Amino acid sequence: MHIGTTLTNCIIETQRNIKSATGEFTGLLNDISVACKKISDLVDKGDLIDVLGSAESENVQGETQKKLDIISNEVFISALSQNGHVAGLASEEMDEVINLPEGAVRGHYLVLFDPLDGSSNIDVNVSVGTIFSILRAPEGVANPRAEDFLQPGTRQVAAGYCLYGPSTMMVLTTGQGVKMFTLDKDIGEFMMTKGEASIPEDTQEFAINMSNSRFWEAPVKRYIDECLAGKDGERGKDFNMRWVASMVAEVHRILQRGGVFMYPLDSKTMAKGQEGKLRLMYEANPMSFIIEQAGGAATTGRERIMDIDPQGIHQRVPVVLGAKNEVERVTRYHSEG
Repeated sequence: MHIGTTLTNCIIETQRNIKSATGEFTGLLNDISVACKKISDLVDKGDLIDVLGSAESENVQGETQKKLDIISNEVFISALSQNGHVAGLASEEMDEVINLPEGAVRGHYLVLFDPLDGSSNIDVNVSVGTIFSILRAPEGVANPRAEDFLQPGTRQVAAGYCLYGPSTMMVLTTGQGVKMFTLDKDIGEFMMTKGEASIPEDTQEFAINMSNSRFWEAPVKRYIDECLAGKDGERGKDFNMRWVASMVAEVHRILQRGGVFMYPLDSKTMAKGQEGKLRLMYEANPMSFIIEQAGGAATTGRERIMDIDPQGIHQRVPVVLGAKNEVERVTRYHSEG
């Protein structure tokens, strides 16, 4: 009976081609997969173990936390901080970076993560996920500061997400394309089910929160109006619109069948003193890395996301990502004013 390729075996094969590989990176990805398996189990059980609903608290972003936000965050920290593979962690749910306990073995990597993206969907049983970004830690730094995490997306060693839906899937890039793994719960392993994800350059599907349309800038209004005009408009074809309110679910759909996802800058976020809705370090950078490795593009509407020089670990940015030709069109509209 053919078993197939596990996530761990796939990473080991990759590291065999790197003479200086020590196995630490493989160990780190194994830690992440263990955390995701545990979160998947919690999501599956839901109300059976009383993990749904509000925690009656707010995170550093000022957002109301769900019980599973807090639990998933704790699961991730516990899984990654005990095995000597990381030097420090940063979570979207926490104000400060997370240093390891005194005396704990330090590794050579930094990990930033959103433990439960799209958690507003959890109570209605819609797909949610975990997003992570892996960076190299500065040499000789025992307790990394926030400044040590502020590396542009181009310096990511790896990035990925885990989607908790009808099946649990891990999507990963190490800069050599994008691979997908599905959790076989019978044997407790992530098995490779797609070896090379690829995004078509053109699409007839877009995802955007239409309720914000009155706040959009002119270039975004122009693009969406063209899509809505369909065959009778300038584009000469009909478009479908989708919106899940979970970035993991939106990106996963694009990887599977194409499309473009937009959370653009608008007057509502600017009035709050924010530069965008999504977080550069926890969402935009890792997802941009994945999208670009699958042949897509990712910009703020004005510049490539992974070229941004981060100014803070909770920095927000606008996001336009997906089908290359559509992203380039939106970006061109912004440059034209």
